[in-house]
Amino acid sequence: MAEPGLRRRQSIVLSVCCLSVLLVSLDTTVLNVALPTMQRDLGSSVSGLQWTLDAYTLVLASLLTPAGSTADRVGRRRVFRLGLVLFTAGSALCGLAPTLGWLVAFRTVQALGGCMLTPVAMAILTNTFTRPRERARAIGVWGGVVGISMAAGPILGGTLVESAGWRSVFWLNVPIGLATLLLATLYIPESRAPRPRRADPVGQLLVVTFLGTLTYAVIEAPGHGWTAPPIVACLIVAAGALAGLVPYENHRTEPLIDPRLFRNASFSGATATAVLAFAALGGFLFANTLYLQRVLGLSAVDTGLRLLPMAVLSLVCPPVSGRIVGSRGPRLPLLIAGAGITASGLLAVLVTRSAHPSPALLSLTYALFGLGFGFVNAPITDTAVAGLPRAQAGLAAAIAATSRQAGTSLGIAVTGAAIAAGARPAAWWIIAVCGLAILALTTVTTTRRTHDGGGGADRAHTSRRPPGDDRQAAPPRPGPRAGH
Repeated sequence: MAEPGLRRRQSIVLSVCCLSVLLVSLDTTVLNVALPTMQRDLGSSVSGLQWTLDAYTLVLASLLTPAGSTADRVGRRRVFRLGLVLFTAGSALCGLAPTLGWLVAFRTVQALGGCMLTPVAMAILTNTFTRPRERARAIGVWGGVVGISMAAGPILGGTLVESAGWRSVFWLNVPIGLATLLLATLYIPESRAPRPRRADPVGQLLVVTFLGTLTYAVIEAPGHGWTAPPIVACLIVAAGALAGLVPYENHRTEPLIDPRLFRNASFSGATATAVLAFAALGGFLFANTLYLQRVLGLSAVDTGLRLLPMAVLSLVCPPVSGRIVGSRGPRLPLLIAGAGITASGLLAVLVTRSAHPSPALLSLTYALFGLGFGFVNAPITDTAVAGLPRAQAGLAAAIAATSRQAGTSLGIAVTGAAIAAGARPAAWWIIAVCGLAILALTTVTTTRRTHDGGGGADRAHTSRRPPGDDRQAAPPRPGPRAGH
């Protein structure tokens, strides 16, 4: 009798965690389609639209790691519920925002809640599903929700904008957030890490300073000029924060992000690939939404339908990629990802030159990007997260997610800067360069030597190991030999 009851509780916990990641991931894809309507209603510039997106992703990128480690320390259920309250309240406030400035401020409230959901949900799943096979299955379902949000987001966003206005995009989160909060209160058990990591406020301040000043400089430079004193000052501060972060973290017993992990070629490659892939995604969605609605004059619903090939392949490809990673390692999926993103960016350069682009070629452009992006997540997760300790499950998920959010912020900032400067083709070239960089990184960091140290047995052992397995008890050892 206990077994069916346990399975029922596990299923409910999985559903709650899936709803939480749906809130966080759907918010980005739905909102992109609403940007041109928001720009008209609020009288916003292109940089204002960038801040509407980047205020959210910057806070996520800056606070995901401390949110995960805080949950490990004070209680995952407690932090998860607080995240749901903040995210739901922030969504309601965004729906009421009278000006762009208030909207950006309320987006940061949303993000404060969102940073407590993604890493903590992963930690809750890891501790609820104690058997490795069941845990791997649950994490696979949880990760698949991101693909669903990619597929449903553009069409759902377009429908909401056309029928009820852009504010309905934020109001949609309120009933979902309240329902998730109720289920979390009733069914999610409290859990903590046996030995939680200490807080690192100085390291956290350096991370926030680096990301914030760099993003500000990139977004505002087209309006002020790259040599304007505020822009130069921000770039100097960003460089100083990065230069100070590494030596400071190296001298801490429990750093916010352990720099020693980056001595491992495959770990560094996975982190850089995540930044590049999500920079391409953020830039691609931002640039194409504005292109389809402002240049081609399509409605929000038609924009969602045009982006459907990308969304469908982003949903279909991850399971295929995961199976290839499990049987052959991450190299082939990463090569497909890099090739797809590169081809999409290059084709966009050619297609968008015409005042009346071919719908078939546009669909092919979006399909290629969906193919590339759909293949990238599984090898990133397998490579970057597998070597981290299970005891810090929240921190493990947070480090992987931080690189994704940082990439999204930078992608929106850089492509938006190109569009604001009147160089729209440069936005497509930036996406193509991201794809080429992924191909180059894959070639360097997933050779036979870096992938399995020349031993096929080690490769098979690690590639089939589900995330969070007890065998993943220590960070990867520095040196030439690496996991995937």
